[in-house]
Amino acid sequence: MHTISDDLRLDHRAALPAEIALLRAKYPVPQWPAHTNYGELAAFWLQVHDALRAEGAALARVSEDFREGRTDIAAFERAFAPRLRAYLQHLEGHHRIEDAHYFPRFRNLDKRLIYGFDLLENDHEIIHEQLLSVVDSARSLLQAFAVGDDALRYGVDTYAERADRLLVLVKQHLADEEEIVIPSILEYGELALR
Repeated sequence: MHTISDDLRLDHRAALPAEIALLRAKYPVPQWPAHTNYGELAAFWLQVHDALRAEGAALARVSEDFREGRTDIAAFERAFAPRLRAYLQHLEGHHRIEDAHYFPRFRNLDKRLIYGFDLLENDHEIIHEQLLSVVDSARSLLQAFAVGDDALRYGVDTYAERADRLLVLVKQHLADEEEIVIPSILEYGELALR
């Protein structure tokens, strides 16, 4: 795997340069669904990404509603841990499948794609580190339920700060990944990845 330059790290970049998303200009987003190579895999990939975005947004609403007083402690406690667990498992599972199965196949399609997929794999490592920080703050938050109001407020604020950072990273990563993956599928076809 290539070493990723600091300016291209997920936690430093705002967008992918053209030399990494090298097929982006050839396959603009509005044309994706009409392309002859747009099939089940491309559609499924985008559905998974949309689900991750929706799950992340729903999880953020749970903590925001509690912080803003729109839900009580009992409702927050019931919703928080199951949603967080489901989201993190979905995110980690998706990344494991990509790293173990799909990214190696994409790298074999075209040598020019290798750095882009190394970059996406590095994104997964950065996301995982932030995910661990979120889990740590979630544990502290769950322990704060037994302590009381001030500890609970501090715990939810700390958790929300870390979770918001994770969601920003995931949002950027998903958008960038789509700019590499979907045009690659359109260029080479889904059969090349099976």
